[in-house]
Amino acid sequence: MNEVSVPMPMQWADHCVEWGRRTYIMGIVNVTPDSFSGDGLQSAQVMNGQETSTTDVIQLAVAQAQRFVAEGATFIDVGGESTRPGAPLISAQEESERVVPVIQALRAALSSDVLISIDTYKAVVADRALVAGADLVNDIWGLQKDGDMAAVIQQHAVPVILMANMRDFRKRDIVSDILRFLAHSMDDALAANIPWEHLIIDPGFGFGTTLEENLTMLRRLSELRVLGRPMLLGTSRKSSIGRVLGGLAASERMEGTAATVALGIAQGADIVRVHDVRAMARVVKMSDAVVRGVF
Repeated sequence: MNEVSVPMPMQWADHCVEWGRRTYIMGIVNVTPDSFSGDGLQSAQVMNGQETSTTDVIQLAVAQAQRFVAEGATFIDVGGESTRPGAPLISAQEESERVVPVIQALRAALSSDVLISIDTYKAVVADRALVAGADLVNDIWGLQKDGDMAAVIQQHAVPVILMANMRDFRKRDIVSDILRFLAHSMDDALAANIPWEHLIIDPGFGFGTTLEENLTMLRRLSELRVLGRPMLLGTSRKSSIGRVLGGLAASERMEGTAATVALGIAQGADIVRVHDVRAMARVVKMSDAVVRGVF
């Protein structure tokens, strides 16, 4: 890891994130009825035989986020549309109605040191979420789905997580494919006058990639550091982990997730996006002690 220079600190508004000293944890708050991992807050209400209300979901989201922060999360990622394969698309209006009240409540309840990201590829939703108090955008299409997204991010002067998405992408070699996709996204961001220092990359584990490609991605993750940007890794509870471990359900994939988190940190991941913050915080701490010499 010493062969590649550490990115400069990322600064915006009153925030500053320093890279290289430790791995940051991003806790997932799904405001959806159909999350692949079964952790969607709306679905939790239904499964408990309760009628879902906006107030209920907001209260659950705030409690979950507060628990995640207490367990070690620096980032809270709020998503209102399921990204699992085959999930039905929803309108920007419906997505906004799910996430905006939650983000407003989180911003009021959490310290300003806690960074809230909005997980969306829709410019309208991103704009409304940023106005509501989100601090950055997590775009699973790397600015390549909605032509207005880059302008929204530039206008709000916030960072963006650019994810490589191999759905509908003509693949040849998975690492080269990811590099090409991310280079395109980074060029789009820079062309829109989004600062270089505001870019974070994500290889897109499980987004249009096969089991074999996902394993190759993890094995060769360090090659993405040539892009010179901090890297987020989101492997938590993904189906590839379940398949490797003999068909385990999403709720049974914690140990597999832990292995990918540790290996990812060894390969250069700077942020890990996870469902099980408490357990993964321990994995991160041990991994950082070995990889970064910090404990």
